Amino acid sequence: MKFFIFGHPNISSSHKTTLEFAKDKELTKRGTCIVGVKADFSLQEIQKLLKSRKIKIIIEKEEIIADTNPEFNDKKEIVIRKTDFKSERTLGINANKAAVNLSRKLIEKLKNPKEKVTVEIKPMR
Repeated sequence: MKFFIFGHPNISSSHKTTLEFAKDKELTKRGTCIVGVKADFSLQEIQKLLKSRKIKIIIEKEEIIADTNPEFNDKKEIVIRKTDFKSERTLGINANKAAVNLSRKLIEKLKNPKEKVTVEIKPMR
């Protein structure tokens, strides 16, 4: 499944254990894990991915691998964590990357509010 995120000048992508896609339009500097705003994902589409034990998240050429959290059930945010902490906002746990691990070239692009970036999430076998 694919959806879009948009850039924002306050994207820092400096969080060491999480990354997040948010439907919110605005972002404060405290949102260090948020890598995209105005995300247009569908909860129903995301929940179909929960049948798979692992997922691959692709943001342009950047790939993140994570285990799925069957408890995911959030309409506004998708959180991916390097840890095994689960909440309704958490789609992926035990991920191989967090916001700080994303390429700085991608993050510079995502600081521009005019940038629209595709995110693809695929089940892995």
